[in-house]
Amino acid sequence: MVIAGIVVYLVIYLQPLYPYFGYALTFAKDLVVTQENVLRTNNGRINFLILGLGEPKNEPSGLTDTIIFASADLKGKDVLLLSIPRDIWVPQMQAKINTAYYYGNSEEGTGLDWTRKYVSEIVGQPIDYEVVVSFDNFREFVNLLGGVDVNVEKSFTDDQYPIFGKEDDLCSGDPETQCRYQTVTFETGLHHFDGETALKYARSRHAQGAEGTDFSRSQRQQKIISAIRGKVLAFDFLSNPTKIGQVLDIVNNAIDTDIPQSHFGPLAKLAFKLKSATIRNQVLETPDQLSLNDGFLDHPKDNQKYNKQWVLVPRGGNWDAAHSWVACLLQNNDCKVGDFTSVKK
Repeated sequence: MVIAGIVVYLVIYLQPLYPYFGYALTFAKDLVVTQENVLRTNNGRINFLILGLGEPKNEPSGLTDTIIFASADLKGKDVLLLSIPRDIWVPQMQAKINTAYYYGNSEEGTGLDWTRKYVSEIVGQPIDYEVVVSFDNFREFVNLLGGVDVNVEKSFTDDQYPIFGKEDDLCSGDPETQCRYQTVTFETGLHHFDGETALKYARSRHAQGAEGTDFSRSQRQQKIISAIRGKVLAFDFLSNPTKIGQVLDIVNNAIDTDIPQSHFGPLAKLAFKLKSATIRNQVLETPDQLSLNDGFLDHPKDNQKYNKQWVLVPRGGNWDAAHSWVACLLQNNDCKVGDFTSVKK
C-alpha cells in the first residue's frame, strides 16, 4: 500500500510534465550517456551568442537590440559575458549589427547564420551555439520564476520608455507623440523586480547621463541574466514540476536556437558545473564610455556613408585590437582596455 501510494503521488505530482515525457526521456538518456566531448568547444571553452529579439519569435523580422557573446569554461569555474553595442556598422550589410537577424531571415540564409558570422568577425572568436530570446515572452518567464532580485547601483529616470502596443499611436495629432511613452525611475539599492519591471530595467535607453548609454544598458542586461541564472538553478525551482512545465512552454514559444537536442544533456551538466562559477561582465566600449582616450569603437562625425545613421565603427579601421583583448579575457587574465587599443592617448 505504501508503494502504491507513493506511485499515485508521483503520478499526480509529475502531471505538469506529461507533455514533455518523450523529450524528458531523451534528455535523461543524453544527460547520463552522452559525454561532454560531443559539444562544440574551442580551447577549453564553449562560446554562445545570446540575442534579445524585440518582436515575438514567429515574427523574426525584429531587431536584436541585445547582443551578448558568452563564453563558459568547461571546468565550470568561469563565465565571460561580453555585450556588443547594437549600433556597430557592418559594411557587408550596409546596416547596423542589430539588423543581421532580420536580413538573414529575409535574404538568402538564416538570421542565426548572419548574426553568428558578423559577431564572430567583431570578437575574433568562433561561436559554437546561438540562442535568440523574444522579449515578448520575457515578462511571463520572469514572473514564473517569482521575480528576480537586482542591486541597482545607480539611480536613473527615463521619460521616454515606449509603451507596448502604442508604437503607432498618433496621439490625437501631438507632433511629439508623447502618448507613446511613459516615465520609469529606478532608485539605488536592492530591489525585487517582476517581469515587467525587469524588462524596463534591462531595455531602458533614454535616461540622462551615463545610464542612457548602451554601455550601462548592457551592464543592466547582464545583471538580469545573472539573476535569472540563480533562480533557474535554485532547488525550489528544480523541484517544482509545475513551474518547470510552464517554463518549458514559454521556452518553446520564445526561443530560436541552433543547439541540437542531443546536446541539451551535456549542456545541462555544464550548467550545473557553472552554478558557482565566477561571472565576468564586459562591454565593447567607446572612449566616451571610458572617459578616456581609449576604447575600441568610434562614432564617425560624417555619417553620409552610413546612410545618415548614428553608428559605431572600429577604431583604426579594423577589429585587431578587440580580437587581442577578447583573446586575453578568455585566458582569464587582467586585460586593461588601454593596453590593447590601436589608438593611444
